Amino acid sequence: MNVGVAHSEVNPNTRVMNSRGMWLTYALGVGMLHIVLLSIPFFSVPVAWTLTNVIHNLGMYVFLHAVKGTPFETPDQGKARLLTHWEQLDYGVQFTASRKFFTISPIILYFLASFYTKYDPTHFILNTTSLLTVLIPKLPQLHGVRIFGINKY
Repeated sequence: MNVGVAHSEVNPNTRVMNSRGMWLTYALGVGMLHIVLLSIPFFSVPVAWTLTNVIHNLGMYVFLHAVKGTPFETPDQGKARLLTHWEQLDYGVQFTASRKFFTISPIILYFLASFYTKYDPTHFILNTTSLLTVLIPKLPQLHGVRIFGINKY
């Protein structure tokens, strides 16, 4: 019996995205962000879609690919403190349902933003750049890779 341990996972950070209702909450959060941006009077529809896409991808990059460690005390001898949340997700197993969902969701948002901005070149470049900044770190070939030593420690 483990006294003082509130969870049975070695690292609860690995399973949080599979928890009940998480995907629905995520989608509703993105929808609410878009509604809030649409309610600002001086934002046009294309600007609101581009901002929704860029803010979503910026948040996804920070929380999944830049921040390392776990908020939980883990008995893994400090292995989790050197990994980003994306690398910890599903214990690093590639192509799980959660990883697919968090890879496809920015792509769908990108298609929506591109459609509603009518493929305007300025919006298209912003949306494409934003999409690439969150898709490239998700590639299996970049698991654990620190380009130019950034975010190494």
